[in-house]
Order: sequence, then structure tokens, then C-alpha cells
Amino acid sequence: MHRRLIVPSALAATLVLAIPASAANSSAGAPGIGDPYYPAAGNGGYDVSHYDLRLKYQPQTDLLEGTATLLATATQDLSRFNLDFGLEVSEVRVGGRKAKFTKEGDQELVVTPVAPLAKGSATSVVVRYAGKPSQLKIGGWTAWHRTPDGGVAAQEPDSAVWWFPSNDHPLDKATYDISVSVPDGSQAISNGVLVSQSSRLGWTRYNWRSNKPQASYLATLAVGRFDITTEKTADGLPILNAYSKDLGDTAGAARASIERTGEVAEWLTEVFGPYPFNALGGYVPNVTSGYALETQTRPFYSPRQFAAGANVSVVVHELAHQWYGDSVSVKGWKDIWVNEGFARYSQWLWSEKEGEGTAQELADWVYAQHPADDAFWTVAPGDPGPQNQFHLAVYDRGALALQALRNEIGDEDFFAILKGWPAEHAYGNAEVGDFVAYAERVSGKPLAGLFDTWLYEPSKPAAPAAAEARIARSEGAEPERPKSWKAIASTNTIHDHGHERGDEH
Repeated sequence: MHRRLIVPSALAATLVLAIPASAANSSAGAPGIGDPYYPAAGNGGYDVSHYDLRLKYQPQTDLLEGTATLLATATQDLSRFNLDFGLEVSEVRVGGRKAKFTKEGDQELVVTPVAPLAKGSATSVVVRYAGKPSQLKIGGWTAWHRTPDGGVAAQEPDSAVWWFPSNDHPLDKATYDISVSVPDGSQAISNGVLVSQSSRLGWTRYNWRSNKPQASYLATLAVGRFDITTEKTADGLPILNAYSKDLGDTAGAARASIERTGEVAEWLTEVFGPYPFNALGGYVPNVTSGYALETQTRPFYSPRQFAAGANVSVVVHELAHQWYGDSVSVKGWKDIWVNEGFARYSQWLWSEKEGEGTAQELADWVYAQHPADDAFWTVAPGDPGPQNQFHLAVYDRGALALQALRNEIGDEDFFAILKGWPAEHAYGNAEVGDFVAYAERVSGKPLAGLFDTWLYEPSKPAAPAAAEARIARSEGAEPERPKSWKAIASTNTIHDHGHERGDEH
């Protein structure tokens, strides 16, 4: 037998030559996706296409155990990468092989695979973990709501960090399978369609599927004891609504509002075009918060939204987000007007439909409520800053901008834009400038000045000539308050997500 003798120096040279060029040139993925409002949000170096979450939750102790499988593609030659996550991790595998991992700060899980990932290569990332989400504090607060009979994940701009590892920014949207095992007698509510349900040895597993791209903050989970109603739209779309059994006096008002989900969605399809997802619904857990959130296909509502009685206006707002915010998501959090200005304006359009005040009458009322020296006018809805991301001006001044656009270009082009925009950017991301360009293209008019006035200038815009004429006809009196205003104003806490004030939910 002939053996070839390789001297050490030759062996070393051979090993160097054997290292792929991609490995030699690989680098770490960025610990943030590049959003100036939230530098730690998201990560660089990869895109996730699908999340498979297999969870077990014990309501009595708040213990969550999980195995998350992420299907991802490297967008660079990648030596290591970050996931956004806060709970205790026991194991990480990349491409089936155990990977090294460490925690940095409150929410960065740094993963180093055995071998670098080549740009364009697809891989799986499996993370095993456990912990109590309500005890995890990041920046002094938690996005996990503890309820008398379980727990709820629903928060903006982020909630995933508390219950599953992710690339936590709307720029990296993915599909989801969320499977949750809970003790018999409890239920698990999540996004999309309930694909299956089974019980074994005292535990019931619920398997939910969202089959369209979804931002991580729009993923939701609620475990507790719920009364559940189901129906279908005329087109066969499943509607599932869930109400905590212990809502008390708000139970009737909540149901009277949310059971109109199908009706509201049917109307919104006339305004915004075909509904973009595979399910409809909403849920009301027994939480102490006051806000609502457009969690995809199944909005979250706090009971306090119905403390004064039924309020369909808040349902309109959250369902409008399914087009504006969920299907078309922000490129960066500075673009929040693309979500909230339109959801608020949908409430004005609902008022118009119901004969409780036209959008113009609501615009006149809002405009009159804020004198020139009101700080309301110093907030720029087109780029409000992280501290003002959910300021009332983003909603109301943002809706005023849309009414100004409607007056400028006329109803035909305006409603063509409202319907065409979600179709053009379906399941993607967009920024304020994209909408301005689209509106100019459809209307054939230069609109940059109009949007600059209403979305960016830190002062009260001059009243449009038509508004001045209306004021003159009423001898300078304040516009009459539209009938719908009370219901609309009662949803102002819709944007009171709490954590920007340091509150804990």
C-alpha cells in the first residue's frame, strides 16, 4: 500500500485552501436592523420566512416552555447572528447542529453556528427555552399581560421578545404556525385559522396558522378561559371571537361591538379592497390595560374600550389596520402615519356611512379643538419621533391630512388611492414618501407641499378656503360637534400602549 506523506507545512497550506471563500469573508450580522427609533429592534444578516412555535403554558405559574423553529436565509456571508429574545435559552441548533450562544443585554441572543452561513443559503434555527414572561423586564416593563386565568402577549412596537425568539421588526415578515398546549379547561387563542385541536393526559393542544406574511409584533397569544363564537362571512372566511369569562359588566358591550366584525370587514372591503388574510375575529381578555391592537386577523381589545358601552368605532379602527399596518407595514417606525392616520380616518368614514357626521364635519371639529398654540401642532405625524409615536396628533392630525388630500384631488381619485395602495404594496412594507408618490401618480397632481403642510410643519395649517366659508356662514361659531365624536374620542386610549410612560402591563 502506498501512502502519501504530507509534511505539516503542506498540510497547513491544504487546510487554508480548503476553507470556502465565503467562510473567510463572513462577518457577524448587525445587532439591529437599522431603525433609528429603536436601534436594538431586529437584526441584520438574515431574513426569516417562517416561524414554527411549539409551546406549553401553565396558567397557574406563568411558566412558558417553547421550541421555536425559524426558517431563514442568510443575506450575507454570516459568521454569527442575533435573535431578539429575553427568556432563558437551553439550546440552539443551526442547520441541525448545536450552535454556541450567549446573551448580550436584555434582548440579544447571539448565535454562532458551527460553520459560517453562505449568502443566499437557507437554514433552520431551533431554539429551546423556558421562563415566566411576566417576570421578564426590558427597559423596566413587560409586554406580557398576566390575567386571573392565564396570560396574554399583545403590545406595540414589540411583544415577541417576551415569548419567542425573532427578527423583531416589521421589515422581516414571515408566516406562522403557533401550537400551544394548555391544561384542559383553558384555551389558547392566536392568529389565523385554528387548524386542529387535540387533548391528551390532561392537556389540550391548539394549532393555529397564519399563512400570509406577518410582522413579529402582530403575533399574539392569549391563554385563559374564554367564551368563543364562530361564524363565516358570505365569502366563507372564518370569524372567531373570544371573550374572557370574567369580563363582568363590560361583557355585553364588548360582544355587541366585536360581533359586528364581519359587517365592518364587509364594508371595509368596499373602501380598501379585498380582505388580505385567511381569518377574521377579535378577542377581549381580562386585562387592566386600556388600549387595543391590530394583531393580525384577530385584534386584541382591552375591556376598558367598552366600559362606557358598545363601541363599533374601535372595531373599525383595528380592522382597518388589517390593510393599513398589517398587510402594508411600515418600513421604519417613523412611518407610523401610514398605519394610524388611515385607521383613524376609517372611523371618520364609518361615521359618514352611519349618518353620524361626515369626515369633513369631523375634520372641522378636530381642527377647531386645537388652537394655534396647542402643542398638538408641533408633532409631525410623518416623523413624530419615538416619544410621540402614539401621540394623538399622529391619529387626528394624520386624519386631517387625508381629508385635505380628499378635498384637493376629489372623491374619485381619493377612494381609488385608498383601494389601490393596499393592493400595490400587499404583504410588504412602505414609508410615507411612498404614499405621497403613489397619490401623485394616481391623481396627476403635485402633492408634496400639501403633505409637508399637514404631516411635517410644526404649526397649525391655515384653514382651507372651504372651511373658512363654512365658518363665515355660521358667523364664526365653533363647528357643531358631530354625533359620532363621543364614540371616536373614547377610542383615544387606543394608542395608550403604556410602556412609553414606563407603565407596566
